[in-house]
Amino acid sequence: MTRLKVTQIRSGIGGKQNQRDTLRSLGLKRIGDVVVKEDRPEIRGMVAAIPHLVAVEEVD
Repeated sequence: MTRLKVTQIRSGIGGKQNQRDTLRSLGLKRIGDVVVKEDRPEIRGMVAAIPHLVAVEEVD
């Protein structure tokens, strides 16, 4: 199954609470943090909610 590499590129400070909560739910705490998650609709939805804060790559 495909996996997604999600990297935080901008800070959540000054953003809405739900955006900060989404970052935390993904496991991102600071700029430069990287997490690898399974490519599932739930994860895609979280990433779609904060596209200006994260960079996403598909990895195998």
